[in-house]
Amino acid sequence: MIHTVKAGETLFAISEDYRTSLSAIVAANPGINPNMILVGQQIVIPNLPHPDTIPYTIHISLVNRTLTLMNQGVVQKVYPVGVGRMLHETPVGDFVIVNRAPNPGGPFGSMWLSLSKKSYGIHGTNDPSSIGHYVSLGCVRMYNQDVEELARTVPNGTAVYIRP
Repeated sequence: MIHTVKAGETLFAISEDYRTSLSAIVAANPGINPNMILVGQQIVIPNLPHPDTIPYTIHISLVNRTLTLMNQGVVQKVYPVGVGRMLHETPVGDFVIVNRAPNPGGPFGSMWLSLSKKSYGIHGTNDPSSIGHYVSLGCVRMYNQDVEELARTVPNGTAVYIRP
């Protein structure tokens, strides 16, 4: 997978966002100076397929509180979700699923899908009544059976587009 450096990012922060060691990123990018990366620079993230090779994309609408799964540009399914509340908004942007954890426990329900933004993910919930509302600390909540279905369908590297 290729990451394009954005303003304010460091190579260490990129490694944390993708849950990949800094040494692995340096090794995958010969000649890179870890102390000086430039906006717009292309960084290879090892062990993740490029999203263009995956037929699925996920589109999250914060205002509609929906997650739409698309397969080759065609809507496959629309799920209701809970999203971040005031002062803890869900981040808007383009991300990818970098890893997953079944049964993470607590408020995260039965499945956690990590996004390429540290501390954010798509996950189940131990409070199904929160779905459809602005309630989380920024993550996207789904019914447990829905996030399990999503996790069985999409691989790591799947693009996730979060919009207002």
